[in-house]
Amino acid sequence: MNINITSRKFRAKDILKDYITQEVKGLNRYNDQVMDVNVILSFTHMKDSIKTCEMVVHIPGKIITVTAESEEFEKSIHQCIEKVIRQLTKEKTKKLNKIR
Repeated sequence: MNINITSRKFRAKDILKDYITQEVKGLNRYNDQVMDVNVILSFTHMKDSIKTCEMVVHIPGKIITVTAESEEFEKSIHQCIEKVIRQLTKEKTKKLNKIR
């Protein structure tokens, strides 16, 4: 699995990159066919300090895109991971039901 982390208009610290890598590697539990994950971190409103995380997950035959906003990057990342997990399990159950 390839993990690409992009931070717009700021430089992400190594602690944040390690957190993202650890969380994204956990997606293999829900669908082992995850090929690429692109994580884009940015500030939506500089005055309000709203931080946005966008994840683009590539699996065979489908691209899953989710976004989340909060006041901390860790919360935004966690919300994105939860959304991706829901969609990955949904895709896997669809595939298993199709086979049966």
